[in-house]
Amino acid sequence: MRHLPIDPKLFIGHRDRLKSHLPAKSLAIVNANDILPTNADGTLLMQPNADLFWLTGIEQEESILALFPDHPDETMREILFLREPNEHLKVWEGHKHSKEDAIRISGIRNVKWTSEFPGLLHQLMCDAESVYLNSNEHKRAVIEVETRDARFVRDLQARYPLHTYKRLAPLMHRLRAVKDAIEIDLLKKAIAVTKSGFERVLNATRPGVMEYEIEAEFVHEFTRNRCKFAYNPIIAGGENSCILHYNQNDQPLKSGDLLLLDVAANYANYNADLTRTIPVSGKFTDRQRAVYEAVLRVHRASVAGCVVGKLHRDWFRESQEMMNQELIGLGLLTQKDIDEQKPGTPACRKYFNHGLGHVLGLDVHDVGLMHEPFAPGWVLTVEPGIYIPEEGFGVRLENNVVVTENGPVDLMADIPIDVDDIERLMAERS
Repeated sequence: MRHLPIDPKLFIGHRDRLKSHLPAKSLAIVNANDILPTNADGTLLMQPNADLFWLTGIEQEESILALFPDHPDETMREILFLREPNEHLKVWEGHKHSKEDAIRISGIRNVKWTSEFPGLLHQLMCDAESVYLNSNEHKRAVIEVETRDARFVRDLQARYPLHTYKRLAPLMHRLRAVKDAIEIDLLKKAIAVTKSGFERVLNATRPGVMEYEIEAEFVHEFTRNRCKFAYNPIIAGGENSCILHYNQNDQPLKSGDLLLLDVAANYANYNADLTRTIPVSGKFTDRQRAVYEAVLRVHRASVAGCVVGKLHRDWFRESQEMMNQELIGLGLLTQKDIDEQKPGTPACRKYFNHGLGHVLGLDVHDVGLMHEPFAPGWVLTVEPGIYIPEEGFGVRLENNVVVTENGPVDLMADIPIDVDDIERLMAERS
C-alpha cells in the first residue's frame, strides 16, 4: 500500500457499528473487487472494494470478510480470508499479505487462507438464519459487468436456497455516510496534497502551456505525497471549461482564457474533490470576474447551508433560486425568464446545468442516503457553476464540507478561492 499505516481501531470500530445493525443469527459476507481485464493479457490496477476496505483496511485481491456477530464460537464471529502467498506470486506480483500483516492492518484475529473458505462457509451457513450479501446499489451506477459479489450471490443462493437473504448495501450506505475522526483526518490529508498541487499549478499556468502539462504538475505533487488522482482530472482551458466532464486535456492554454481545474488527490482510498477556475494570463477580465464572483456568492451561501436537518432537494433549490438572481445581474436571464420557468426546471438550468454537490468519501460520488436530512459527520461537495458557451468560458468552484452540530466546517477554506488571492499568487509566478 502506498499510504502510511492506519490505526486498526478505525476498522474495528466500523465492524462494531455494522454488527450492531445485524439481527440475531445473521451472517454478512463482503468480497474484494475483481481485477479487470484490458486487452490481450493486460489488466487494470485493482480498485479496492470500498466496503471491504471500510470494514478491514484490506486492499488485496480475492480477499473475503465473514461477520457472524453472535456465533456460539467466538473465533467464528470475524474471519478474514486471504490469498495465500507463494514463491510464484512473490516473483511475478510481489508481496502478498501474511496472516500477521492482515491482523496488524485489520485488527481481526482469525485470518484464514481462501482455500479454507468453502469448508468454513458451510459451517457458518448451517448456523445462520439470515445472510447479508453485497451489491452495487449506487443510484447512478451502470451495472453491465458482472462483479465478484454478483457471482458469489448467485452461487450461494443456488447452494443454500432455503436461507433468508438480505441486502447489505442499505446498511453500508447509512454507516459509511457518517465519517468519524480518523476518516476526516484521512480526507484532510488528501485535501492538503490537493492544495499543494493547486498551488504548484498556479505557478505553472501561462499562455502556451498544454493542458496535459498542467496535469503533469498534479501528477508530480500527488505521487511524491503518496497519493493518486481521485478521479480523471479535468484540465479545461477556454471553451473546454463548458464541458462538464472534459477529459482530453490535450489543448494549448491561450492568453485571455480561463482554465477550469477539477482535480483532487486520493489518499488511503479517501478522495478529495476540488474545482477552481483561474485566468491563464494571471488576471481576470471584467466579465470573467463578474461571472466568477457570482458563482462564488452562490458557493459561499451553499456552504453555509450545509447544516444538520437540511434536505438535499431544498439545499439545491435554494442554490438555484440564488443563481437565478445572479444570472439576471449578469444579463444572462431576465425576470420574465424567471416568471415563466416551469416547476422542476428553473431558468438557471440553461447556465447551471448540474447538481450542487454530493457525498464524498471512499468513493468520489460516495454512498449515502441523500433523500434524508443532512446529519453530523456527512461530508459534502459544494460545486455551483456558470457555463456560457457563447462567450467561450465556464466557471465552477468546489469545496468539501463537513456537516457538524455546530455548523458546516469547510475543509478547503485555506485553498485560495478569492479573485484577488488568485491573481496575487499568479503574479508571484517564478
